[in-house]
Amino acid sequence: MHGSGEPGDEQLRREGRTVSHEESRSARRDRAVRQAVEQGLLGPDRPIVALLDVTGIRQSAAGLRAAFEAVAAPGTRILHAFAVKAAPLVPVLRLLRDEGVGAEVASPGELALARAAGIAPERTVLDSPAKTPAELREALALGIAVNADNPQELARIDALVGAGTPRSPLGLRVNPQLGSGAIEALSTATATSKFGVALRDEGAREWVVRAYLERPWLTRLHAHTGSQGVALELMARGVAETYELAEEINRRAGRRQVDTLDIGGGLPVNFASEAITPTYGAYARVLRDTVPGLFDGRYGIVTEFGRSLLAKHGTLLARVEYAKRAGGRPVAVTHAGVQVATRTVYAPQEWPLRIAAYDAKGLPKQGPAVEQDIAGPACFAGDLLAREYPLPLLEQGDYAAALDTGAYYFAHHYAYNSLPRPAVHGFVADESGEVSFALVRPAQTTEEIVRESGGDHADALVEGLGG
Repeated sequence: MHGSGEPGDEQLRREGRTVSHEESRSARRDRAVRQAVEQGLLGPDRPIVALLDVTGIRQSAAGLRAAFEAVAAPGTRILHAFAVKAAPLVPVLRLLRDEGVGAEVASPGELALARAAGIAPERTVLDSPAKTPAELREALALGIAVNADNPQELARIDALVGAGTPRSPLGLRVNPQLGSGAIEALSTATATSKFGVALRDEGAREWVVRAYLERPWLTRLHAHTGSQGVALELMARGVAETYELAEEINRRAGRRQVDTLDIGGGLPVNFASEAITPTYGAYARVLRDTVPGLFDGRYGIVTEFGRSLLAKHGTLLARVEYAKRAGGRPVAVTHAGVQVATRTVYAPQEWPLRIAAYDAKGLPKQGPAVEQDIAGPACFAGDLLAREYPLPLLEQGDYAAALDTGAYYFAHHYAYNSLPRPAVHGFVADESGEVSFALVRPAQTTEEIVRESGGDHADALVEGLGG
């Protein structure tokens, strides 16, 4: 619940208190909301906007780098490649590039975004279960690392590589088949997962080893077992099994053929409170204790974190257009629903969001907690950001803020009811309390909606078929 206002960083320091990342992030968010309203980024004619905390994103990237450097031998090659699917926004990718983070892409569109952000091919990894020949050809021409998903894809790469030596680092994705986490739909290491070569299927492990022995240019091994709802210990077990497979391949090859392990990402995010937990440091230590050989300098390491880098640093703000009651319960009808929080609306038990309340001036809303529904604008009854959520009573003209939405929320628009994509602004708050905003993505116009919906071809079905 968002009750009283948060003190600013300077006030906390004057009081002699240590400013935690959580307090600092909350204080920055409050200042950004207030100034977004004051500067007109949000209001009656702009009823929804998304904000990204640039300082918080930089802190996450620094924390990731530091966590792995703390457990790895000096000189270990480490590439942190951001999973572009988590926030496919070019300015975000450029920011992460400047923080030493590359890109993990899974489609031609994501590759184009990474290239537009200036991310170098050697800091880009292509993963996808359905790569076309054209995608593979482009990646190999650019020297982008590729993880083949299955035997048929490996055969395509064989044909493209021919008798030559590829520019691209090439590997194979394997599935250690460890089981499911708390969210079945996101678990990538189940017995029947669509990803990678299933290692426990009959004959599969031996096929993988032979595939490497027959292809000296296969030098990487990839497994991704983490995601929301997956415990750190289960993630580490998947990495351990991948490491043991690499050791077996190298032993049978009589040389260190596999020189890089891509351990994926998938660090879970805490959506229940302001705290960032688990941390990258905690995961790195679990990995060190479970797979000590991973960090002794013999292997390069690639990670593919996405949600955990961005989630805590995004806020979705929506104006309360109407406040009403139904069945005795208050309902705040806002402009944020299924179009920007698709997973939460369709699977609220698995993807609950924290909601904060701000008044019409953008100040933290005061008052006793009242259980109320936070509804979206779409025309179906289940379009709710939250049900029976305790907040100071939201009134017409107030703002509901969906927290922890920096990844997989407002960046992934779902065009229900032809609702427009909201504007996204990054912000930095200085020590004096002033907030500077930068436009990341403009709000979608109605003209753009019409054009994307075939507006330039209005007569196609009437005249274009000669009927």
